[in-house]
Amino acid sequence: MRCFMPGVAFVPALLVTWSSAAFIIPYVVAVLGGHVDPLVPYISDTGTKPPESGIFGFMINISSLLGVATMYIRYLIIEKQNESSHFISSSFNILSLSIGLMGCVGMGIVATFQELSVPSVHDIGALVAFGSVIVFASQISMTKIHWIPSEKDYVYHFVSAICEWIVAFGFILFFFTFIRDFQMNHVSPKHPVHGYFKNLDYTSIK
Repeated sequence: MRCFMPGVAFVPALLVTWSSAAFIIPYVVAVLGGHVDPLVPYISDTGTKPPESGIFGFMINISSLLGVATMYIRYLIIEKQNESSHFISSSFNILSLSIGLMGCVGMGIVATFQELSVPSVHDIGALVAFGSVIVFASQISMTKIHWIPSEKDYVYHFVSAICEWIVAFGFILFFFTFIRDFQMNHVSPKHPVHGYFKNLDYTSIK
């Protein structure tokens, strides 16, 4: 894999691939099992009932860990760049890392606390991970999986679900843009015994 993904590019590449599968596979299983409607269900709806709930929880939690690794490596790269040129403020870099880690924690909460079993905790995780979906979702007065177009709040549900899918794949595309930058950087342990990743060796890939 390193032949095609030099540097540390394999980390965001794996995140993009795995996360895409984490959204798509549970959806397909849930639709085939008749557990959700095929037309734009909430992402969380596709991981509510077994067997897709187990697949969804496992894969999203792995995505969260990959997201943490990606955000941390990005933080290290920017810190290293700041040593030679003032690329970005160090405090802003820390803020960016913190926001990224919060999003990853939110994803973990969404995957662990399912929508129908612990809705309040699930909603908090969804708010942390997908803050901009909340505008339409807050207008929905009920929590359910199967919707009929004539029902009250159906429009809010439909628009909110579309926004959730757009935000989710927007994140994936955002991480996809990291691949090129990560190709030009290597992360090597300064103290292998303790496992600290502090030295960055920059190598241009031609």
